Amino acid sequence: MFWTKRVVIGDAERGLMYRNRQFERVLAPGVYRLFDPFNQAAVTVHPTLPAEYAGRDAETLIDALGARLGETFVLAEIGSEQVGLVCRHGKLEDVLVPGTRKLYWRGPAQVTVQTLPLGGDLRVPADVVRRLRQLGVLARVAVFVEVPTESAGLVFIDGSLTQMLAPGAYAFWNFQKNVAAEVIDLRVQSIEVQGQELLTRDKVSLRVNLAATVRVIDPVAARTKVAKYLDQLYRELQYGLRKVVSSRTLDELLGDKATLDADIFASVRGQLGAFGVEALGVGVKDVILPGEMRQILNGVVQAEKTAQANVIRRREEANATRSLLNTARLIEDSPVLMRLKELEALEKVTEKIDRLTVFGGLDGVLKQLVTLK
Repeated sequence: MFWTKRVVIGDAERGLMYRNRQFERVLAPGVYRLFDPFNQAAVTVHPTLPAEYAGRDAETLIDALGARLGETFVLAEIGSEQVGLVCRHGKLEDVLVPGTRKLYWRGPAQVTVQTLPLGGDLRVPADVVRRLRQLGVLARVAVFVEVPTESAGLVFIDGSLTQMLAPGAYAFWNFQKNVAAEVIDLRVQSIEVQGQELLTRDKVSLRVNLAATVRVIDPVAARTKVAKYLDQLYRELQYGLRKVVSSRTLDELLGDKATLDADIFASVRGQLGAFGVEALGVGVKDVILPGEMRQILNGVVQAEKTAQANVIRRREEANATRSLLNTARLIEDSPVLMRLKELEALEKVTEKIDRLTVFGGLDGVLKQLVTLK
Protein backbone atom coordinates (compact mmCIF):
# COMPACT_ATOMS: atom_id res chain seq x y z
CA MET A 1 0.00 0.00 0.00
CA PHE A 2 1.15 3.52 -0.65
CA TRP A 3 0.74 4.70 2.95
CA THR A 4 2.86 1.94 4.53
CA LYS A 5 6.60 1.29 4.75
CA ARG A 6 8.19 -2.13 4.82
CA VAL A 7 11.14 -2.44 7.24
CA VAL A 8 13.28 -5.56 7.67
CA ILE A 9 15.48 -6.03 10.75
CA GLY A 10 18.06 -8.86 10.59
CA ASP A 11 19.03 -11.25 13.36
CA ALA A 12 22.19 -9.27 14.23
CA GLU A 13 20.46 -5.90 13.94
CA ARG A 14 18.16 -3.66 15.88
CA GLY A 15 15.98 -0.83 14.63
CA LEU A 16 15.25 2.49 16.28
CA MET A 17 12.00 4.06 15.13
CA TYR A 18 11.55 7.81 15.21
CA ARG A 19 8.41 9.78 14.43
CA ASN A 20 8.76 13.46 13.75
CA ARG A 21 12.42 13.00 14.78
CA GLN A 22 11.36 11.85 18.25
CA PHE A 23 12.23 8.37 19.50
CA GLU A 24 9.27 6.03 19.61
CA ARG A 25 10.40 2.41 20.07
CA VAL A 26 12.99 -0.30 19.43
CA LEU A 27 12.41 -2.80 16.62
CA ALA A 28 13.57 -6.38 17.24
CA PRO A 29 14.59 -8.68 14.36
CA GLY A 30 11.67 -9.22 11.95
CA VAL A 31 9.61 -7.67 9.10
CA TYR A 32 7.48 -4.61 9.84
CA ARG A 33 4.92 -2.63 7.87
CA LEU A 34 4.63 0.86 9.27
CA PHE A 35 1.57 3.04 8.54
CA ASP A 36 3.00 6.40 7.59
CA PRO A 37 0.73 8.41 5.28
CA PHE A 38 2.51 11.69 5.93
CA ASN A 39 6.08 10.31 5.83
CA GLN A 40 6.70 11.17 9.45
CA ALA A 41 8.30 7.87 10.53
CA ALA A 42 11.98 6.94 10.12
CA VAL A 43 13.86 3.82 11.14
CA THR A 44 17.62 3.59 11.67
CA VAL A 45 19.06 0.10 11.57
CA HIS A 46 22.09 -0.62 13.81
CA PRO A 47 24.28 -3.75 13.83
CA THR A 48 24.67 -5.37 17.23
CA LEU A 49 28.28 -6.30 16.44
CA PRO A 50 30.32 -4.60 17.64
CA ALA A 51 28.12 -4.36 20.69
CA GLU A 52 28.83 -0.71 21.55
CA TYR A 53 26.06 1.62 20.45
CA ALA A 54 27.57 4.10 18.00
CA GLY A 55 24.71 6.63 17.79
CA ARG A 56 24.91 10.15 19.16
CA ASP A 57 21.62 9.99 21.03
CA ALA A 58 22.58 7.57 23.78
CA GLU A 59 21.46 9.96 26.51
CA THR A 60 18.09 10.39 24.78
CA LEU A 61 17.58 6.62 24.59
CA ILE A 62 18.43 6.22 28.28
CA ASP A 63 15.83 8.82 29.28
CA ALA A 64 13.20 7.58 26.83
CA LEU A 65 13.44 3.87 27.63
CA GLY A 66 13.71 4.35 31.37
CA ALA A 67 13.01 1.09 33.19
CA ARG A 68 12.80 -0.80 29.86
CA LEU A 69 16.40 0.10 28.96
CA GLY A 70 17.74 -3.23 30.21
CA GLU A 71 15.60 -5.14 27.69
CA THR A 72 17.64 -3.75 24.77
CA PHE A 73 20.83 -2.31 26.14
CA VAL A 74 23.50 -2.89 28.78
CA LEU A 75 24.23 0.41 30.47
CA ALA A 76 27.84 1.07 31.50
CA GLU A 77 27.79 3.94 33.97
CA ILE A 78 31.22 4.43 35.58
CA GLY A 79 31.60 6.74 38.57
CA SER A 80 34.33 9.35 38.96
CA GLU A 81 36.22 7.06 41.37
CA GLN A 82 35.74 3.86 39.40
CA VAL A 83 37.16 1.99 36.42
CA GLY A 84 34.99 -0.10 34.11
CA LEU A 85 35.92 -3.46 32.60
CA VAL A 86 33.86 -4.46 29.56
CA CYS A 87 33.76 -8.22 29.01
CA ARG A 88 32.30 -10.13 26.08
CA HIS A 89 31.52 -13.79 26.72
CA GLY A 90 33.56 -13.49 29.93
CA LYS A 91 36.69 -12.16 28.22
CA LEU A 92 38.00 -8.65 28.84
CA GLU A 93 37.50 -6.47 25.79
CA ASP A 94 37.81 -2.83 26.85
CA VAL A 95 38.58 -0.54 29.81
CA LEU A 96 36.35 2.43 30.57
CA VAL A 97 37.83 5.49 32.22
CA PRO A 98 36.16 7.15 35.22
CA GLY A 99 33.03 9.13 34.41
CA THR A 100 32.17 7.09 31.28
CA ARG A 101 28.56 6.41 30.24
CA LYS A 102 27.97 4.03 27.32
CA LEU A 103 25.33 1.69 25.89
CA TYR A 104 25.92 -1.83 24.60
CA TRP A 105 23.40 -3.84 22.59
CA ARG A 106 21.93 -6.99 24.06
CA GLY A 107 22.26 -9.59 21.38
CA PRO A 108 24.57 -12.33 20.14
CA ALA A 109 27.47 -10.81 22.13
CA GLN A 110 26.93 -11.32 25.85
CA VAL A 111 28.34 -8.08 27.23
CA THR A 112 28.91 -7.45 30.94
CA VAL A 113 30.39 -4.41 32.65
CA GLN A 114 32.38 -4.74 35.88
CA THR A 115 33.26 -1.69 37.96
CA LEU A 116 36.35 -1.48 40.17
CA PRO A 117 37.11 1.22 42.74
CA LEU A 118 40.25 3.22 42.05
CA GLY A 119 41.31 3.19 45.69
CA GLY A 120 43.70 5.55 47.39
CA ASP A 121 46.86 3.87 46.11
CA LEU A 122 45.48 3.26 42.55
CA ARG A 123 46.87 -0.29 42.57
CA VAL A 124 45.49 -2.65 39.93
CA PRO A 125 44.56 -6.14 41.25
CA ALA A 126 46.92 -8.89 40.11
CA ASP A 127 44.23 -10.84 38.20
CA VAL A 128 43.20 -7.69 36.34
CA VAL A 129 46.83 -7.00 35.45
CA ARG A 130 47.07 -10.37 33.73
CA ARG A 131 43.88 -9.70 31.76
CA LEU A 132 45.05 -6.24 30.72
CA ARG A 133 48.39 -7.64 29.53
CA GLN A 134 46.60 -10.26 27.46
CA LEU A 135 44.41 -7.56 25.92
CA GLY A 136 47.47 -5.41 25.18
CA VAL A 137 46.15 -2.23 26.81
CA LEU A 138 48.10 -2.32 30.08
CA ALA A 139 50.52 0.43 29.04
CA ARG A 140 47.62 2.66 27.94
CA VAL A 141 45.60 2.56 31.14
CA ALA A 142 48.16 1.80 33.86
CA VAL A 143 51.76 2.34 34.94
CA PHE A 144 53.54 -0.99 35.19
CA VAL A 145 56.65 -1.41 37.33
CA GLU A 146 58.75 -4.53 37.87
CA VAL A 147 61.03 -4.51 40.93
CA PRO A 148 63.89 -7.06 40.66
CA THR A 149 65.44 -8.93 43.57
CA GLU A 150 67.75 -6.80 45.75
CA SER A 151 65.92 -3.65 44.65
CA ALA A 152 63.18 -1.38 45.98
CA GLY A 153 60.43 0.44 44.13
CA LEU A 154 59.16 3.93 44.95
CA VAL A 155 55.72 5.10 43.81
CA PHE A 156 54.98 8.81 43.37
CA ILE A 157 51.42 10.10 42.90
CA ASP A 158 51.17 13.73 41.80
CA GLY A 159 54.81 14.17 42.84
CA SER A 160 54.31 12.83 46.37
CA LEU A 161 55.97 9.62 47.56
CA THR A 162 53.15 7.26 48.61
CA GLN A 163 54.69 3.82 49.08
CA MET A 164 57.77 1.62 48.78
CA LEU A 165 57.53 -1.66 46.88
CA ALA A 166 59.23 -4.98 47.64
CA PRO A 167 60.52 -7.12 44.73
CA GLY A 168 57.68 -8.13 42.40
CA ALA A 169 55.45 -6.85 39.58
CA TYR A 170 52.91 -4.05 40.12
CA ALA A 171 50.53 -1.86 38.12
CA PHE A 172 48.75 1.40 39.03
CA TRP A 173 45.78 3.01 37.28
CA ASN A 174 46.88 6.04 35.32
CA PHE A 175 43.61 7.97 35.58
CA GLN A 176 43.03 11.47 37.01
CA LYS A 177 46.43 11.50 38.73
CA ASN A 178 50.02 11.49 37.55
CA VAL A 179 51.62 8.20 38.63
CA ALA A 180 55.38 7.55 38.39
CA ALA A 181 57.51 4.71 39.70
CA GLU A 182 61.27 4.35 40.16
CA VAL A 183 63.46 1.34 40.97
CA ILE A 184 66.43 1.77 43.34
CA ASP A 185 69.22 -0.82 43.18
CA LEU A 186 70.16 -2.10 46.67
CA ARG A 187 73.12 -4.23 45.57
CA VAL A 188 76.75 -3.39 46.34
CA GLN A 189 78.10 -1.01 43.70
CA SER A 190 81.63 0.01 42.77
CA ILE A 191 82.41 3.69 42.17
CA GLU A 192 85.70 4.89 40.69
CA VAL A 193 87.02 8.45 40.94
CA GLN A 194 89.76 8.71 38.34
CA GLY A 195 92.35 11.30 37.30
CA GLN A 196 92.05 13.67 40.27
CA GLU A 197 94.76 16.37 40.08
CA LEU A 198 95.71 17.12 43.69
CA LEU A 199 98.33 19.11 45.63
CA THR A 200 99.97 17.70 48.75
CA ARG A 201 100.85 19.68 51.85
CA ASP A 202 104.45 20.09 50.60
CA LYS A 203 103.16 21.49 47.26
CA VAL A 204 103.76 18.38 45.15
CA SER A 205 101.30 17.93 42.28
CA LEU A 206 100.11 14.40 41.66
CA ARG A 207 97.19 12.47 40.20
CA VAL A 208 95.19 9.94 42.25
CA ASN A 209 92.67 7.25 41.30
CA LEU A 210 90.21 6.20 44.00
CA ALA A 211 87.84 3.21 44.19
CA ALA A 212 84.94 2.75 46.62
CA THR A 213 82.28 0.11 47.26
CA VAL A 214 78.90 1.37 48.46
CA ARG A 215 75.26 0.32 48.70
CA VAL A 216 71.93 2.04 49.28
CA ILE A 217 70.46 1.28 52.71
CA ASP A 218 67.63 3.86 52.70
CA PRO A 219 65.96 4.14 49.26
CA VAL A 220 63.63 6.92 50.39
CA ALA A 221 66.48 9.14 51.61
CA ALA A 222 68.58 8.39 48.53
CA ARG A 223 65.72 9.50 46.26
CA THR A 224 64.27 12.42 48.21
CA LYS A 225 67.18 14.09 50.04
CA VAL A 226 69.37 14.61 46.97
CA ALA A 227 68.50 15.09 43.31
CA LYS A 228 70.80 12.33 42.01
CA TYR A 229 72.42 10.25 44.72
CA LEU A 230 75.07 8.72 42.42
CA ASP A 231 76.32 12.18 41.40
CA GLN A 232 76.33 13.30 45.03
CA LEU A 233 78.21 10.15 46.00
CA TYR A 234 80.89 10.87 43.39
CA ARG A 235 81.31 14.44 44.62
CA GLU A 236 81.60 13.39 48.28
CA LEU A 237 84.36 10.93 47.36
CA GLN A 238 86.16 13.72 45.50
CA TYR A 239 85.92 16.08 48.47
CA GLY A 240 87.09 13.44 50.94
CA LEU A 241 90.08 12.53 48.76
CA ARG A 242 91.14 16.17 48.33
CA LYS A 243 90.78 16.89 52.03
CA VAL A 244 92.99 13.98 53.11
CA VAL A 245 95.65 14.35 50.40
CA SER A 246 96.06 18.09 51.02
CA SER A 247 96.80 17.42 54.71
CA ARG A 248 99.78 15.11 54.04
CA THR A 249 103.22 15.34 52.53
CA LEU A 250 104.29 13.19 49.61
CA ASP A 251 106.40 10.95 51.86
CA GLU A 252 103.44 10.37 54.16
CA LEU A 253 101.18 9.50 51.24
CA LEU A 254 103.64 7.02 49.76
CA GLY A 255 104.76 5.57 53.07
CA ASP A 256 101.46 4.69 54.78
CA LYS A 257 98.75 3.83 52.29
CA ALA A 258 96.64 1.91 54.83
CA THR A 259 96.22 4.99 57.02
CA LEU A 260 95.44 7.08 53.94
CA ASP A 261 92.60 4.73 52.95
CA ALA A 262 91.24 4.69 56.50
CA ASP A 263 91.22 8.49 56.75
CA ILE A 264 89.40 8.86 53.42
CA PHE A 265 86.85 6.25 54.52
CA ALA A 266 86.26 8.07 57.81
CA SER A 267 85.88 11.39 55.99
CA VAL A 268 83.20 10.26 53.54
CA ARG A 269 81.30 7.72 55.62
CA GLY A 270 79.25 10.22 57.57
CA GLN A 271 78.53 12.35 54.52
CA LEU A 272 77.22 9.37 52.53
CA GLY A 273 75.05 8.14 55.40
CA ALA A 274 73.17 11.43 55.41
CA PHE A 275 71.42 10.52 52.14
CA GLY A 276 70.92 6.81 52.69
CA VAL A 277 74.15 5.36 51.24
CA GLU A 278 76.57 3.18 53.22
CA ALA A 279 80.28 3.13 52.38
CA LEU A 280 81.69 -0.39 52.65
CA GLY A 281 85.27 0.36 51.64
CA VAL A 282 87.46 3.07 50.13
CA GLY A 283 90.94 2.60 48.67
CA VAL A 284 93.48 4.54 46.65
CA LYS A 285 94.25 2.56 43.49
CA ASP A 286 97.05 4.62 41.92
CA VAL A 287 99.23 7.59 42.83
CA ILE A 288 100.68 8.99 39.60
CA LEU A 289 103.55 11.51 39.79
CA PRO A 290 104.75 13.89 37.04
CA GLY A 291 107.81 12.78 35.00
CA GLU A 292 110.27 15.17 36.68
CA MET A 293 109.11 14.19 40.16
CA ARG A 294 109.50 10.50 39.32
CA GLN A 295 113.11 11.11 38.25
CA ILE A 296 113.83 12.97 41.50
CA LEU A 297 112.31 10.22 43.60
CA ASN A 298 114.20 7.58 41.67
CA GLY A 299 117.44 9.50 42.39
CA VAL A 300 116.57 9.75 46.06
CA VAL A 301 115.81 6.05 46.29
CA GLN A 302 119.03 5.18 44.44
CA ALA A 303 121.08 7.37 46.78
CA GLU A 304 119.42 5.82 49.82
CA LYS A 305 120.11 2.32 48.59
CA THR A 306 123.73 3.20 47.77
CA ALA A 307 124.24 4.63 51.25
CA GLN A 308 122.69 1.55 52.80
CA ALA A 309 124.99 -0.67 50.72
CA ASN A 310 128.06 1.31 51.87
CA VAL A 311 127.03 1.01 55.49
CA ILE A 312 126.58 -2.73 55.15
CA ARG A 313 129.95 -3.08 53.39
CA ARG A 314 131.78 -1.13 56.10
CA ARG A 315 130.06 -3.13 58.82
CA GLU A 316 131.06 -6.43 57.23
CA GLU A 317 134.65 -5.26 56.74
CA ALA A 318 134.87 -4.26 60.40
CA ASN A 319 133.46 -7.64 61.44
CA ALA A 320 136.00 -9.44 59.24
CA THR A 321 138.93 -7.43 60.67
CA ARG A 322 137.74 -8.07 64.19
CA SER A 323 137.58 -11.80 63.46
CA LEU A 324 141.16 -11.82 62.09
CA LEU A 325 142.41 -10.02 65.18
CA ASN A 326 140.78 -12.57 67.46
CA THR A 327 142.29 -15.43 65.43
CA ALA A 328 145.82 -13.90 65.67
CA ARG A 329 145.52 -13.64 69.44
CA LEU A 330 144.50 -17.27 69.71
CA ILE A 331 147.43 -18.39 67.51
CA GLU A 332 149.86 -16.36 69.62
CA ASP A 333 148.73 -18.14 72.79
CA SER A 334 148.57 -21.70 71.32
CA PRO A 335 151.54 -23.37 69.41
CA VAL A 336 149.29 -26.27 68.44
CA LEU A 337 146.83 -23.90 66.74
CA MET A 338 149.79 -22.31 65.01
CA ARG A 339 150.88 -25.69 63.67
CA LEU A 340 147.33 -26.42 62.41
CA LYS A 341 147.33 -23.12 60.49
CA GLU A 342 150.68 -24.13 58.93
CA LEU A 343 149.20 -27.41 57.78
CA GLU A 344 146.15 -25.62 56.31
CA ALA A 345 148.50 -23.36 54.36
CA LEU A 346 150.45 -26.39 53.14
CA GLU A 347 147.22 -28.02 51.98
CA LYS A 348 146.26 -24.96 49.93
CA VAL A 349 149.74 -24.80 48.34
CA THR A 350 149.77 -28.46 47.35
CA GLU A 351 146.33 -28.17 45.70
CA LYS A 352 147.84 -25.89 43.03
CA ILE A 353 151.02 -28.00 42.33
CA ASP A 354 150.99 -30.89 39.86
CA ARG A 355 154.26 -32.56 41.07
CA LEU A 356 156.01 -32.16 44.40
CA THR A 357 159.48 -33.67 45.13
CA VAL A 358 160.17 -34.15 48.81
CA PHE A 359 163.62 -34.73 50.39
CA GLY A 360 164.01 -35.92 53.92
CA GLY A 361 160.79 -37.94 54.11
CA LEU A 362 157.59 -36.96 55.87
CA ASP A 363 159.49 -35.33 58.68
CA GLY A 364 161.15 -33.05 56.20
CA VAL A 365 157.78 -32.07 54.78
CA LEU A 366 156.37 -31.24 58.18
CA LYS A 367 159.41 -29.46 59.57
CA GLN A 368 161.32 -27.93 56.65
CA LEU A 369 158.85 -27.32 53.78
CA VAL A 370 156.69 -24.84 55.74
CA THR A 371 158.29 -22.73 58.35
CA LEU A 372 156.52 -19.66 59.67
CA LYS A 373 158.61 -17.23 61.58
